[in-house]
Amino acid sequence: MEKRQLSPLDKLLAGANNALRTVATPAGRPARRNPAKDIEDADLDATQKAHAAGLMRVNHAGEVAAQALYQGHATVARNKGIEEQMKRAANEEFDHLAWCEQRIHELGSAPSRLSPLWYAGAYAIGAASGVLGDKWSLGFIAETEKQVCAHLDSHLDDLPEADVKSRAIVNQMRDEEQQHGESAIDAGAAELPSPIVRLMRATAKIMTKTAYWV
Repeated sequence: MEKRQLSPLDKLLAGANNALRTVATPAGRPARRNPAKDIEDADLDATQKAHAAGLMRVNHAGEVAAQALYQGHATVARNKGIEEQMKRAANEEFDHLAWCEQRIHELGSAPSRLSPLWYAGAYAIGAASGVLGDKWSLGFIAETEKQVCAHLDSHLDDLPEADVKSRAIVNQMRDEEQQHGESAIDAGAAELPSPIVRLMRATAKIMTKTAYWV
């Protein structure tokens, strides 16, 4: 059976539903098994727990932004195959969101209260860059995932050594973010101008420093 083509209104409603699911409700049950599910939690002290929770809150905020970014790109994608690629990546990112949220609660903390802001900003950036064309949309994804992988590598260095549960989640996230970036490159991503890359890094730095605390 041929798949029904979504109208602009359908896409708008689907986007609104995804936004509510991402920022207004608990992430709920992920589609895939949590990589930390069968790992016994370590006996972390209060300082270690607070630090790990802050880092996982940053990761959760990044996954909120990733949901919005992929949805924004998918909304304006001109090629149907690119749109489907964006949606598949968004589904994997939603699992990351749920895993991070679960770990934050296990550490006795809560996700960033600024999640609606992270979502709105990333969605606008995704849609705006996508309007320029699919190769630029893919270029933005490739560069974003490159920066995310570097960011997750730094978290693996910074998480308490004994916090194996958080490490398992971050390791799987890192591997899948790298795959998303490589898929974008394979699909024809354009290389972004260096001023745009520097601006992306500066924006990400503001978000990560804020989300650690708020």
